[in-house]
Amino acid sequence: MSKERLIARRRRALGPTYTHFYTDPLYLVRGEGVWLFDNEGRKYLDCYNNVPSVGHCHPHVVEALTRQAATLNTHTRYLHHNVVEYAERLTATLPGELSVCLFVCTGSEANDLAYRIARAATGNAGAICTRGAYHGNTTLVSELSPEFERKRPAPDFVVDVEPPDLYRGSYAAGEPGAAVKYADLVDNAIDELADKGHRPAMMIIDSIFDAAGVHTPPPEYQQRVHEKVRAAGGLIVCDEVQAGLTRLGDHYWGFMDSGVQPDIVTMGKPMGAGHPLAVVVTTPAIADAFARETDYFNTFGGNPVSAAVGMAVLDVVEEESLLASVNRTGSHFIAGLQSLATRHARIGDIRGKGLFIAVELVEDRQTRQPASAAAAAVVESLREQGVLTALIGRDRNTLKFRPPLVFQVEHADIALAALDSALSAFD
Repeated sequence: MSKERLIARRRRALGPTYTHFYTDPLYLVRGEGVWLFDNEGRKYLDCYNNVPSVGHCHPHVVEALTRQAATLNTHTRYLHHNVVEYAERLTATLPGELSVCLFVCTGSEANDLAYRIARAATGNAGAICTRGAYHGNTTLVSELSPEFERKRPAPDFVVDVEPPDLYRGSYAAGEPGAAVKYADLVDNAIDELADKGHRPAMMIIDSIFDAAGVHTPPPEYQQRVHEKVRAAGGLIVCDEVQAGLTRLGDHYWGFMDSGVQPDIVTMGKPMGAGHPLAVVVTTPAIADAFARETDYFNTFGGNPVSAAVGMAVLDVVEEESLLASVNRTGSHFIAGLQSLATRHARIGDIRGKGLFIAVELVEDRQTRQPASAAAAAVVESLREQGVLTALIGRDRNTLKFRPPLVFQVEHADIALAALDSALSAFD
């Protein structure tokens, strides 16, 4: 089938809310490791997709899925060893009392369920989120995923605060106590909820603020926010859908970089390497409080096939030493980007860690005027060179590099060379 015909059929069948990454939409038909292949056989280096965490179509994951799907798939109203074994293996990677799993299919469901749990455990209804965050697309979670300017007023039980943007935010890098000042903004949110008759049930926090432009909060930010929200009677939900499973290169889970222990952890995208698997992990005491309010059941969450896939992903992470690999490759990639910045004045800022990296493009480093048009052109140029990435942030001037965890130094070098070429057009 021609790409043009497929585009027309898609437009009719899916409607206008589905958009494309590129001016000339990419028609993909196959994936392998860090590579994607289009309908004409051309291959592309995937620098964007964190869903296939251990690589596209990893043989071990495919085999585990196929074997279990050919044997049995049912739900958690029945016993199955896969589900219990996966929960035990997963929680063994987490600190403290984070030892109880509730299974869902997507990160959106996980964050929605986290709010229900927090509300049951605290008796409160308020929720605090950060501006520009993305936590999912259910009706509730979309309210916890505010755009930089909301299109409609938030419900009275939801308030948002400025994230710790040390490049463009209210408090800049190098300013004394900047991280603490961002954390102190949570006091305003707690007061705003009180004015509306609410106490916080939870604050949901990213370990790396993705949609707002890839901002990695200093440890003292997380630590101080945890203290403030708990003192006000709320729980802390750490959203690890983007930052988890070794993505940041120092620990399995991003919040561990800050030396904190949340009350609830939500996991999604990378857990199933493309299979719809997501998890909410909490403590026994909080799980008991939720159970006193309601039974929990999810038709597809926690099925034996999903559990088999989840265990296969953990196998690959362990056996291929992906934590060390992410650390090594991410350090190499960031060093290469810093070298490019000495030659290309359009690079205003380089952020992130591990294999979660952002490059913000500007018209001028002094004024920091966003170079949105240049950024869009660079993304198209990278695609023409066989490298896939995308734009994020308020002004869509920030390139996001978030490849599968199996991305290696040699792949980083390919991406760096392509970016060097793309930026040369603006020198």
